[in-house]
Amino acid sequence: MNSTRTLGIAIVLSSLVGAAFAQQPLTRAEVAAETRAAAAAGCIPHGDLDISPCSGGPDEHPAADARSTLTRAEVKAELAKAEAAGEVEEGDSSETLAEEHPARYPHPAAAPGLTRAQVRAELARANRDGDMPVGDEGHTLAEMFPQKYAAQRVRDGEPAYAAN
Repeated sequence: MNSTRTLGIAIVLSSLVGAAFAQQPLTRAEVAAETRAAAAAGCIPHGDLDISPCSGGPDEHPAADARSTLTRAEVKAELAKAEAAGEVEEGDSSETLAEEHPARYPHPAAAPGLTRAQVRAELARANRDGDMPVGDEGHTLAEMFPQKYAAQRVRDGEPAYAAN
């Protein structure tokens, strides 16, 4: 029984191998003709992102519909300005040149802020009015004890607390 099974498998394999060798390879002229026909039909993709009509999908990146509102000179000037400011991304890191090499590019000027005296006065007023958060929950003393701070707020000119 074992020899019958082996003989059957050998016959099947030999018929498959014979069928594979029976096909004739294409000639160079036939391959060139098939390539020309595929190119004429638009079935040869160009690049990694090109999806040909024969592969079953539309082109995700059509170039024909792209219209620019800027002139070439305006685009080049915009690029030069971005490069000078370090706003152009470099490589695969998705960081701008200014982020990768901060010493090479000027830092934007900080907006004028409050003076030290103004900050200290603001802090003193917040402490006096109970506007400083206390505890883990972040509530202010004025929220926890509104009756204690209402009179001071009215003196400061906050009419919303006059009714309390």
